[in-house]
Amino acid sequence: MTRGTALLAIAMTACSPSAPAGSPTPYDSAASAAPVVTLERMPCFGTCPVYQVSIMGSGAVRFVGKHHVTTQGAATAEIPEARVDSLLHALEQRGYFDFADAYVMDSPACGPYATDSPTVNTSVTSGGRTKSIRHDYGCHGAPRELARLERLIDEVAGTDQWTGRE
Repeated sequence: MTRGTALLAIAMTACSPSAPAGSPTPYDSAASAAPVVTLERMPCFGTCPVYQVSIMGSGAVRFVGKHHVTTQGAATAEIPEARVDSLLHALEQRGYFDFADAYVMDSPACGPYATDSPTVNTSVTSGGRTKSIRHDYGCHGAPRELARLERLIDEVAGTDQWTGRE
């Protein structure tokens, strides 16, 4: 690098605007837009709805419908932040973080297994911790409360408006 090129690079760096101290960076913005709750319903041998839904802390909801749903592709909605907070509180209080990570065939928590059932994948970030659970509905050892919490996520997100199912 020549001396002139080096001086030009220094001058350009010195003159470029910098973010004020404490202002969000693009990384911060991405982190604040990260989902706090996700739910993905997988296929079964039949007409089970297949979709993903993500709920952000801000109340933004993103739905992606794949199969056997009224809305194919992406859709969005907004819910009050208080509903998100209530959902997170319910998940905490009703034991989501205490459940096993997987209720799938051959996992210790599965119990007796029946084939041809759908699987639901969920993830929750709350209180500085994140938990993900894979729940195959063919596992009879899965806690009933887990299925109720999955339905609660759907209810809070309002997925019935896109799936056509209540």
